[in-house]
Amino acid sequence: MFAKMLIKLRKQKNLSQYQLADKLGFSRGQISNYEQGQREPDFETLKVIADFFNVSTDYLLTGKEKNKEDNLYFFDLEGLAEEEIEDIKEHIEYMKWRKQKKKKD
Repeated sequence: MFAKMLIKLRKQKNLSQYQLADKLGFSRGQISNYEQGQREPDFETLKVIADFFNVSTDYLLTGKEKNKEDNLYFFDLEGLAEEEIEDIKEHIEYMKWRKQKKKKD
């Protein structure tokens, strides 16, 4: 999937492999190897590519953005009713709104 996503993103920016390699500080061969699926990037390289295209590493690897709600909660919601979870989500949204409002004032 990474190879397909790299090709897609590169073409969306109308960049050749040479141009992308130059912008990232890589060799054209390195880009070619990634796009042909002959090599996989290490973690640091993956982050550089994701930052350049302004996408997540999840998107580069899977073609899907991680659900925002997956990152909302750092505590265990197990055992809570759906209505209680919705109340928590609404409260978080309210707190975010209130914070934005304070910034504007």
